[in-house]
Amino acid sequence: MADLSPLLVRIADKRDDLIALTQTLIRIPTLNPPGDNYRDICEFLDRRLTAHGFTTELIRAFGTPGDSDKYPRWNIIARRDGTRAGDCVHFNSHTDVVEVGKGWTQDPFGGALVNGKIYGRGACDMKGGLATSIIAAEAFIETFPDFSGAIEISGTADEESGGYGGVAYLAEKGYFSPTRVQHVIIPEPLNKDRVCLGHRGGWWAEIETFGEIAHGSMPFLGDCAVRHMGAVLDKFETDLFPAMAQRRTDMPVVPEGARQSTMNINSIHGGQAEQAEDFTGLPAHCVPDSCRIVIDRRFLDEEPLDQVRAEVTDILNGLKSTRTKFDYVLTELNHVLPSMTDRTAPVAATLATQIQQVLGKPAEFVASPGTYDQKHIDRIGTLKNCVAYGPGILELAHKPDEYIGVDDMMISVEVMARSLAQILLP
Repeated sequence: MADLSPLLVRIADKRDDLIALTQTLIRIPTLNPPGDNYRDICEFLDRRLTAHGFTTELIRAFGTPGDSDKYPRWNIIARRDGTRAGDCVHFNSHTDVVEVGKGWTQDPFGGALVNGKIYGRGACDMKGGLATSIIAAEAFIETFPDFSGAIEISGTADEESGGYGGVAYLAEKGYFSPTRVQHVIIPEPLNKDRVCLGHRGGWWAEIETFGEIAHGSMPFLGDCAVRHMGAVLDKFETDLFPAMAQRRTDMPVVPEGARQSTMNINSIHGGQAEQAEDFTGLPAHCVPDSCRIVIDRRFLDEEPLDQVRAEVTDILNGLKSTRTKFDYVLTELNHVLPSMTDRTAPVAATLATQIQQVLGKPAEFVASPGTYDQKHIDRIGTLKNCVAYGPGILELAHKPDEYIGVDDMMISVEVMARSLAQILLP
């Protein structure tokens, strides 16, 4: 490999630029839902990357879930070609962030730098990773302008709600075809010393139970849908959750609690709708005739999707046959199969080599407890040479006072830039 000392000097000189870039990205509030300011962040990235010699394309994912004239799903892909033929390395980051939530002591869109940490919604998940990949690519190009192949950087929409207006759409259009792109790095916050090979599967469904409305003082004249849902939740507690807790995966999922099957009750709604905050009246006296829950089931590579579905439907059908007046409708909202890249794949092995060089210890190979956009690059794009690697602490994602450490970003910049050198230099 070429002498990398000039590259390391260039990276060190870019520390302040890395901080400023991360802060600017955080200060563009790209909340999803509903999909705010997607065009704004793409236009900022367009200005930034074209100034550094990239050609860019802004792509709207027309007709995808959530796309509308009010909230268009915009994406950007930037490409810088080298001076000779070779592989293309693509850094893919999502630009959307989740709701703020309560409990913040910092401005969630302020990007404050405090004691070496940059705070804000999306700081680690994953605007800090996006900034890291941009600085790594720029430092590499400035040091080695005659590299082979190409470097691409994308900022994509809607990862937090499935990625269908972002990477899935782009994969369907051929932007992640193995003939166009050979290596993909997704800078999700899996920590600076880890290479993430993939993720568990996910199955999301809504269950509705039914009843009959009646006066609340005479509930025996009606049928309470909430009580029927209570029976469902009770069977989940006594049967399904203990069964899931016994299953373990060979996938290197982190944290440890995610090595088993899990399910979250995402929401529950029954009876009268909640009133506006300024409503000062009292509730009416009615027996609820409908109750709905949304379940978020994360499953292992060893679990077939049909089995995951059947465990829930068997419980529901069992209640239908044994519980008076019980009836339900189950609506599948989405499903994602597990995805895993082999640790010997070129991009995984390259990152592991450079982590060892930078940190002086072997890289840890892990899998993510939640899904991310690798699923679309794998299943739709049919590109297997894809992993996640980026700075940030996974457990901070979606939490109040989310932050990313500047030192961690600088280490990841070096790992990414050195990986580019390993792949793209003669």
